[in-house]
Amino acid sequence: MKKREKILTGAVLGIVAMFVLGFGIRAFFLKPLRDIDKQTATINEKIAKINQERREYFSAEDALKSITQKTFSPDPNEASARCGEMITRQIAAAGLSESDFTRLPAGSRRLRGASEIGWSIQGKGDLTKIVNLLFLLETSAQIHRLENVTLTSYEKPGEIRVRFVYLTLVIEPAPEVDPIDLKPKFNLESPERLAYNSILERDILRPYIKLPPPPPASSRPGAPGAGTPPPGPESLKVVSLSEWEGQPEVHIRDTARNETFRYRPGDKLKDMKIVAVDYRAMPLPRNPQLLSHSRVILQIQDEYWAVERGQTLAEKRKLEANEWPAH
Repeated sequence: MKKREKILTGAVLGIVAMFVLGFGIRAFFLKPLRDIDKQTATINEKIAKINQERREYFSAEDALKSITQKTFSPDPNEASARCGEMITRQIAAAGLSESDFTRLPAGSRRLRGASEIGWSIQGKGDLTKIVNLLFLLETSAQIHRLENVTLTSYEKPGEIRVRFVYLTLVIEPAPEVDPIDLKPKFNLESPERLAYNSILERDILRPYIKLPPPPPASSRPGAPGAGTPPPGPESLKVVSLSEWEGQPEVHIRDTARNETFRYRPGDKLKDMKIVAVDYRAMPLPRNPQLLSHSRVILQIQDEYWAVERGQTLAEKRKLEANEWPAH
C-alpha cells in the first residue's frame, strides 16, 4: 500500500472513530437526562393529582360546613330538643292548637358521616291550617325532609287528622363552623304558599258524590259529561288546573248557575279549544310582584290566549309567540 493510501485510510478511520466516540459520549450524557425528564413528568402528574384531590377536599369541606350550619346542633340530644321546639312554634304559627298534636321521637338512624333524627307528628285541625303547617315545615331553614304525610277524615265536621315524620341530620363528627341565624325563607303571606292551595281545591276528603246522568248529546260541548255553559264568559271562572292520573284537568265554575264543569286538553269550549295547561311559574298579569303557577291555554282560530287560575274567561290575555310553553 502506498504512503498516500495509508494516509487516506488513516484519515477515514479517524473520522469514523470520532463519530463513534461522539455518539457514544452523547448517548452517555443524554440517557440520564431522558430518565430525569421521565421522572419529572411522573412527579408533575402526581403533583397535579394531589392538587386536584386537595381542591376536592377543600370543596367537600366547605360543603360540609355549609350543611352543618343548617343543622339544629352538632349534639344529637340538643338537636332533637331544638327541632321539637321549632315544630311546636310552627304549629302555633299555622293557627293550630298545640294540645291537639302529639310529638314522639322518631328514633336515630346511623348514616355515613351523620345521624338521622326527627319527630313523628300527629294531630287534627282545619284543613287550611294543616296545609299551613305543612308549608311552614317544608320551607323551614334547617336541613330536613318530610315523610309519610297522611291525611284522614275526622269525626268532627271541618277537621281532618294529619300524620307525618319530620327528619333532620346531625353531622358526626361535625366540623367547627361559625353559627348563623337561620330564619325561614317564606311565611304564610309568601306567594309560594299559593302553590299549596291545590290541596284545598282538590277537596280530597270530600265524600263520594255520584255523577248525574249526562245531558243530551245536543247540549254537550266537547268535554264528556259537561253541560252547556252560558254564553257570557264573565260568568265562567277557572277554579282548578290540577292533574288526575297524570292528565291535566280544567275545572270551570259557572257562577251564574253555581255549577262546575270539567274539561281536558283537546275539548271544545264554545268557540275556543282547550290546548294545554301551563304549570310554569310566571308573574301575574295584574300584579307582577306575585307569581301564578298555572294557567289554561286556549286557541281561538290561529291565536292563543291564556287564562290564569282564578280568572274568568273574560279576563283572557293574548299570548305572544315567546310566551308559549315549550310543548
